[in-house]
Amino acid sequence: MSGTLCVRWTIAPAIAPRPLINCNRCGGLKPYRCGGKFRVNANGKRIDVWLIYRCVDCDNSWNFAILERRNRRDIGPALLAALESNDPDLVRRHAFDSAMLRDRAGRIEESPGVTVRKELLAGESGRATMFAIELRLGGTTPLRLDRLLAGELGLSRSRLQALDDRKRLTIEPDGERALRKPVRDGLAVRIDLAGDADCTAIVSAACG
Repeated sequence: MSGTLCVRWTIAPAIAPRPLINCNRCGGLKPYRCGGKFRVNANGKRIDVWLIYRCVDCDNSWNFAILERRNRRDIGPALLAALESNDPDLVRRHAFDSAMLRDRAGRIEESPGVTVRKELLAGESGRATMFAIELRLGGTTPLRLDRLLAGELGLSRSRLQALDDRKRLTIEPDGERALRKPVRDGLAVRIDLAGDADCTAIVSAACG
């Protein structure tokens, strides 16, 4: 076998982040789940929009501010209609906006669960002994890179570390202990499996 396989993994969080809010019913800090609905309030020409969250224990509500005191004429008709109809794609876009949610709530709880879509860019899986993975991330995740690779390639984390130590696994842009850090958008991982008995199976797993 010879050659290098190039693939792209598009990674998306499977579960929306949950803000940690002081619940006035439970009397302590609790995670709140997205309720899947917007609340649109019109006061004259001004419009406020919130995405409604609920305490996981008592169902108490918390409002995630999306638009505040916005002039109606500055909101496109299509966007307003999507907000008023609780468009699922728009709900998801805001529910998975970790940066904005953290800005509003202060603290959030993120799940390591992800979905991975794999796309072959170049090469043939039956002939490759080396493969390069381009990582694209659609939302933040606390999932460590070694856990992602181990789960998707069927390799132990100790083997991944051994490949790294022997310079048969490289990560760009390189960083100290990169394998043990959360997955980041734009990382490129290259693994050389020349001479390994299970090379074909691992390369096939990289392609999905």
